[in-house]
Amino acid sequence: MRTVVDLTRCQGYAQCVFLVPEVFELHGEEGLLCATAVPDDQVERVRQAAAACPVQAILLGEEVSTGAR
Repeated sequence: MRTVVDLTRCQGYAQCVFLVPEVFELHGEEGLLCATAVPDDQVERVRQAAAACPVQAILLGEEVSTGAR
């Protein structure tokens, strides 16, 4: 699975960082980095992180190619 964070939406709530620190990482107060390729053993946790994002800034799978710019 691929993942992208829409940084124009991301507000730095960091729910994703708390749920999947292996994939998402906070740099400073507002900088968020994420692994574009999600390890197979983290897929379900990344889906949960995407669902938990208050601003729905995490795009997964097919959304990555159609929704990200």
